[in-house]
Amino acid sequence: MARLLNLIVGTLVNPPRPDERGLSQSTENVLLLTGAVAVAFLVIQAVRTFISGNLVLTLPGR
Repeated sequence: MARLLNLIVGTLVNPPRPDERGLSQSTENVLLLTGAVAVAFLVIQAVRTFISGNLVLTLPGR
């Protein structure tokens, strides 16, 4: 019983510190999503540039 009381008092007086290493999971998710959006934007721009540079428009009847 005394051991339990000492554990409770010790925890209340000196609570364990949270692990503050690294980023939070939500921050990591935001960074990954931002990177994925940037890559998608670059791919879309590259495809758009390729298509507009190589697309030959012909009018019907000519």
